[in-house]
Amino acid sequence: MNTKKQLIFLFSAVLLSITAIAQNNQNNKKQLLNTDKEPKLKSKKFKSLFDGKTLNGWSTQQGTMKFEVINGEIVGTCSAGPSTFLCTDKEYKDFIFTCEMKWEVDGNTGVQIRSRIRKDPNRNTVIGPQAEMEDLAKNGRGWSGGIYGQNCGGWFYPLKAPEHKPLKDAIDRSGWNRLTIKVEGNVFKTWVNGIPAAYWVDEKNEFPKGFIGLQVHGGKQGIIHWRNLKIREL
Repeated sequence: MNTKKQLIFLFSAVLLSITAIAQNNQNNKKQLLNTDKEPKLKSKKFKSLFDGKTLNGWSTQQGTMKFEVINGEIVGTCSAGPSTFLCTDKEYKDFIFTCEMKWEVDGNTGVQIRSRIRKDPNRNTVIGPQAEMEDLAKNGRGWSGGIYGQNCGGWFYPLKAPEHKPLKDAIDRSGWNRLTIKVEGNVFKTWVNGIPAAYWVDEKNEFPKGFIGLQVHGGKQGIIHWRNLKIREL
């Protein structure tokens, strides 16, 4: 087997392994439930990830959609092409992250957590856990705050248990919504507008550290605003 074929084989094996892990999480009927209160967010230990004027410290990955600063907010606009992510240049391990977001024009979005780049033949592909923030095209499914395996197999933690019912009405479609994420060790927890959402355990430690990224999903429409992006490293 020549070197090129060996690399293709190894890449395929790794991809299949990640997909299998994701599917195991997706099909696992025993979900842990997040019953914790949302972490306190007013601590002076939080640092802003956005200076309100520039995108310094952030880089666009995977697609070509536009992210810009307008009136002290980050604004992402959907256009043709694959999903695009505005990612922190710095990687993080254990942290509490919080931000506020709203839809100007409806569209799918989310926040990547401990994510990384996979070098594919034609582009850099973002892979890793994503705290989903769903658009209305999902027909009221109400899985905002769930954890999705972006480009690595699908849902790690869908919000389909009876205990997740309060989250179906948690989103304010015309106003701001607060997403809070706590990652410590291999445990990922989320809150949407203060309501507990996901409790996912990365059992094989596939994602020990990585960047944080804001998503504008590929599609026909979507304008999304973010503000008050803060992180407290643990």
